Amino acid sequence: MRRHMLTTAGAVAAVLALAACSGGGEAVDLDGDGSAETSTESGASGEAGGSGGTLVASIGCEPDQLDPHKSSAYFTFQVLENVYDTLVEPDENLEMQPALAESWELSEDQLTWTFHLREGVTFHDGSPMTADDVVYSYQRIIDEELSPSWRFSSVEEITAPDPATVQITVTAPTPNLLSSLGGYKGLAIVQQANVESGEITTTPIGTGPFKVEENVSGDHITLTANPDYWGGAPELAGVTFRFISEPATAIAALRNNEVNWTDTIPAQQVSTLEGDGTIELAVAPSNDYWYLALNENREPWNDVRVRQAVAYAIDRDAILQATSYGTAVANQLAIPETSGWYTEYSEYSYDPERAQQLMAEAGVTSATIDMLATSDYPETSTAAQIMEANLAEIGITMNIRTPDFATWLDEQNTGSFDMLMMSWIGNIDPDDFYYAQHHSGGGSNAQGYSNPEVDALLDQGRTETDEATRKDLYAQAATMIADDASYIYLYNPAVIQAWGPAVQGYEARGDKAIRFRDVTLAE
Repeated sequence: MRRHMLTTAGAVAAVLALAACSGGGEAVDLDGDGSAETSTESGASGEAGGSGGTLVASIGCEPDQLDPHKSSAYFTFQVLENVYDTLVEPDENLEMQPALAESWELSEDQLTWTFHLREGVTFHDGSPMTADDVVYSYQRIIDEELSPSWRFSSVEEITAPDPATVQITVTAPTPNLLSSLGGYKGLAIVQQANVESGEITTTPIGTGPFKVEENVSGDHITLTANPDYWGGAPELAGVTFRFISEPATAIAALRNNEVNWTDTIPAQQVSTLEGDGTIELAVAPSNDYWYLALNENREPWNDVRVRQAVAYAIDRDAILQATSYGTAVANQLAIPETSGWYTEYSEYSYDPERAQQLMAEAGVTSATIDMLATSDYPETSTAAQIMEANLAEIGITMNIRTPDFATWLDEQNTGSFDMLMMSWIGNIDPDDFYYAQHHSGGGSNAQGYSNPEVDALLDQGRTETDEATRKDLYAQAATMIADDASYIYLYNPAVIQAWGPAVQGYEARGDKAIRFRDVTLAE
């Protein structure tokens, strides 16, 4: 067993709302006979599916659908990472590299980006991929106001001067345009006919290294290798994604060579798996972050002193240990230390006395707080129990609610909470960490935070092209956001993945992009 410590950090290359499996973590019946064991039909041993073998990957939930522009589920993008391409894509250091665009240039006034497409790229059905497909894909997102549309906020026009060229005109310099276009498969280039037929939700047609061969709801999705892939045909004959929500079942299947790869691994299992000589294990911090948010549209949480009191009252170390078993990294801001955009901040030590002083200054002697956790993410319930005891010390009585995640999202979106705990994933550029969440006009500012100084800094950061100046702008904004307790940041969780010894050439990435295009299976 080798434990791979990643040196880069990232997230699923998208700002995604976490999506959870229904059923409260029950094991999925993969054989249709009431058992929760995995089948070897798809060739976990590498013996079936062609000379390269078919890799079997266990993921924690079935994708909600396979339309990359409409899904916000991490499990969807685990599959689609292998099906679709973007114009550019992040390497292991989260630097954008050529993908469907083999080169690009920026005009002198930094308002026109010109992308030159690769020659000979085809969709899975053999039809050519051209600049018109890029324009269609992006205009679809913008016109239908789909979930990634905020990434085009500075875009004025998208045109195709010729079949091999795409031009994007922006209203102001946009230094994060490449990371917006390539950060995750939500900006994938789709086929118009596939969209208009409605088949994109179940049988998407992309340009990626694998194509969807079979999609069996409740059981598995099988991909087969794309022999005409522009990056070279994969060595694997295919990949089968099986849906196993119960970690014990997924780990047992990995040990028994019934699956080759899984990330359905609870943090408390890491120390046990480190001693397992049959498993390769990767553990490293990511650019994801867990946070608390207090609803500033309700009293007394609209008083910054009360929010700060909560920040001082909670025992982060206890929460970190109870939820991550030492695999995560405590952080009082969003961006982790492994990122070049990191800012040092350590204002909120565990200090109940200071918390009580702030409550007194605010004239609040007691309060009841409605805590929105969710049954689909045990971390939230575990942390809530710790915080319940913490806050009781300063006169705040906590009522914990644990609905399923779909209900949790509805409650968040309608502002039906006093406090909630959740994670943001998919962060690369500093704008990903802060704008949507903390700008007065941000689309994900459910807590109702508004600070004109922060707005101005975040607006300027979006257009500043000097990297040092831009870093300083975001450092100022992040510090104000934390001082105001718009979010009370907790920690950066770890990427935890494991695979069997037959898997060769796989790299666990800090951005959680599950790429199997360069993987082989040993005999």
